[in-house]
This record gives sequence, C-alpha cells and structure tokens, in this order.
Amino acid sequence: MKQKSISLITIVVLFLVGLFMPFILKQYHLNMLTEIIIFSLYAVSYNLLLGYAGLLSFGHAAFFGLGAFVTAIAIIHIPGISLWNVILIGVAATVVAGLILGGLLLRHKGSYFALLTLAFNALFYAVATKWHSVTGGDDGLSITRPNLALGFTSIPLSSLTTFYYLTLVIMGAAIVYCWYFTNTAMGKTVVLMRENEDRMKFLGYNTNISRLILFTFTGALAGLAGVFYTFHFQFVSISAISPDMTTAILLMVFVGGTKIFWGPILGVFVYVIFQNYLSNVTDRWPLFMGLIFVLMVLYVPGGLSGVIMNIKQRFFGKKNNNGDKTAQAEEVIS
Repeated sequence: MKQKSISLITIVVLFLVGLFMPFILKQYHLNMLTEIIIFSLYAVSYNLLLGYAGLLSFGHAAFFGLGAFVTAIAIIHIPGISLWNVILIGVAATVVAGLILGGLLLRHKGSYFALLTLAFNALFYAVATKWHSVTGGDDGLSITRPNLALGFTSIPLSSLTTFYYLTLVIMGAAIVYCWYFTNTAMGKTVVLMRENEDRMKFLGYNTNISRLILFTFTGALAGLAGVFYTFHFQFVSISAISPDMTTAILLMVFVGGTKIFWGPILGVFVYVIFQNYLSNVTDRWPLFMGLIFVLMVLYVPGGLSGVIMNIKQRFFGKKNNNGDKTAQAEEVIS
C-alpha cells in the first residue's frame, strides 16, 4: 500500500511538471518531449508483452503502423471526421488485428512465436509498400490534425503547445492505466503465468484466453501510440510499420530495463535524445545506438532502471535474498 501511494504521488508530480514544460522548453525541445511521451506508451505496451508475459515479439510495429496508417486514411477519406472518431477507428482497427493475429500466433511459444510475429510484420509492411493507392507507398501520407471538439467549443490543434497538452493527458492516462493494470488480478496472473504456466493451469486459469487478452490489449495501446504518432508528425510513411520500428522499440525497452514498469519510459527518453543529437552530428548514428544496445545487453542486462534500483537498494534499503520466483514476480508488478 505504501509503495502504491508513493507511485501515485510520483504520477501526480510528473503530470504537474509536464504542465509547465511549454513555459520552460523551446519549441524544438517541446517537439522532442511530445515524441518521447508518444513512444513511452508504445514502449510500455511492448514491455507488458516482453517483461511481464515473457512473449518476445518482433512484430509489435504492425500494430503501431496500423494505427498510424488507419488514422491518416480516415482523415483523408472521411471529410470532417472528428478527432475522437479518428482515435476510435485507429484503436478499433488494432483491436480487431490483435484478436485475429493473437488467435493465430499464440498457439506457438518461444522462438516460433517470435519468428511468426516477424513474418506477419513483414506481411503488413509489404501491403503498406505495394498498396500505393491507399497507403501512399514510399511517398507516405500527409494529413492535417482535426480540431479538438469539446461539445461547447472546438480547439484547433495546429499549435504544438495545444497538441502537447492533448498528448500529455491522453498518453499519460493510458500509461497510468497500464500501471494500474499491472496491479490488478489480471496483471498478476500474466506474470505468474510467465513463471509457471502449468501451475496456473492446475489452479483453473485459462492461460490461452489470458494471453489473447493481453496480446490484444497491448496491440490496442501500440495502435493508440501510432494514432498520435501520425497526429504529431502530420505524416506517416512505411517506416512506421517496418521491422526497424520494432527494432527501435526493442532497443528502447532493453536500454531502460524490462523488470521495472518505468524502465521502458527511461529507455525512450535516452533513445530519443541520443537519436536527435547524434543524427545532427553524424549520419552513422544507428551504429552508435547499436553499440549502446550491445553494451547494455552484455554488461547491464537489467537496463538503466536496474542500475538505478541497485544504487537505491545499496544506499537506502536492504537486499531481498528471497530467491523464490513467485516473490520476484510480485516484486516486478509492484
């Protein structure tokens, strides 16, 4: 209970800090912060699959890109569509895709599941590339953000500051809900299934349904991030659905750490800042990001969040020597 209270206080403080960012940051840095918030939801959704459920997916970009492309297509082909309907359509498309793909892929585990997700991501990428009349192919699609309709008034989102606040509220609420989800019975079930699925089946849990729900849920979250990705850049290209996008999110999550909920958010922060500044210095910035990834996997397997927690534990707390896996699972979801 104490840990939850601290977490809630931290969430409120971070939100209040976020409210003042437009008054402190320049437009360039505010644009970067908006991108960080969007990718934070994407990273958190992926970590629910990888860190909590133990499902390594190489196709999470399929949901992100699907949400991004459906958003652009809806705005272009449905004149006057409201912002809320665009979000609803984008998320609904990823929910349907998650149910269909989950029903097909979750029958397999381990490397088979990972490779099948990669195959389906490649299929989505090929469709986006070849279906030029709908997706724009290599040229992509440009859009204009719809106004924010609040019933009694309509707020233009052409200003970056206005869009930043919308992103902060909706993406922030989604991330907080993900944190809440990890503390529910369903969230704990997912972690315990990862540790000992046979025991969970013996206790009467339908592990297949639980995994399908989680897979669909994380796909919808990635789709929501994709929707705001299109809103933010007012453009979407096949890079949003390419395997490179999954590689990027893998790097973000591993750099931040998979064992702690806020680890992927830290990873996104580091990745986006490094990418923006390194790309201004050299065209070979992916090489440096790759080196960082290799070094993190080899020498800091727990990610940056693991380093921070180890330092905190060394100076402010006692180590927990309990090696029971179930206890470790409960520690993960706290």
